[in-house]
Amino acid sequence: MLFTLVIVYLGITVVIGLSAARRVGSTADYLVAGRSLPLSMTVTTIFATWFGAETVLAVSSTFLKDGLRGVVGDPFGAAFCLFITALFFARPFYRMGLLTIGDFFRQRYNRTVEIAASIAITVSFLGWTSAQMLALGIVIHTVSGGVVDLRTAIIAGAAIVTLYTLFGGMWSVAITDLVQTIVIVVGLLYIAWLLASMAGGFGVVYDKAVEQGRLEFWPKLGLRDWLAFFAAWATMSIGAI
Repeated sequence: MLFTLVIVYLGITVVIGLSAARRVGSTADYLVAGRSLPLSMTVTTIFATWFGAETVLAVSSTFLKDGLRGVVGDPFGAAFCLFITALFFARPFYRMGLLTIGDFFRQRYNRTVEIAASIAITVSFLGWTSAQMLALGIVIHTVSGGVVDLRTAIIAGAAIVTLYTLFGGMWSVAITDLVQTIVIVVGLLYIAWLLASMAGGFGVVYDKAVEQGRLEFWPKLGLRDWLAFFAAWATMSIGAI
């Protein structure tokens, strides 16, 4: 039953994504949705970009193991990155009429720098993209009860995302992100309520987290701990700009 619901959900996502392709009439429409996304859709697109399958599965597992101190990079560093970008980069880049980050390097320097920067960006995002595809594959593999092996599940998930993105560009991404954000938020709230109820209530969960030191954020007094803490934060907050 659960596997069927996931298949239906993925099918609906593809239909929505392909339908959005009808909005594409130019390069600007394809790459940046014609710079005409409403605020609500922009917010959900940013949310879905930074809060995907990898975050739901990996960051939650890291918190369970290391507590708040272990997730200083994501979500804390990631959130700081978004604020830095909004305050210092978003407005100038928007006024420059850029379609990609590579365009900035071409305007500021030359074509060679644009290509080099674009390659660097692509390579640096392979790990992040792979984590998303792996997490989606794990979900499909798990809800199928092992009927779909992990390798096939990863390929299928990647193919679905590639399909609607290839045809509809940013419009497909933005509209499907809107739907996915709603599903993520509602689903996580339901799971939180369900698991807290099974554990005896949110108070019990909170007290247990405090008892086990899961809510301790700042590192210990040692220099090595502080350097590791700052490095994890800076990698996301500054490195991901």
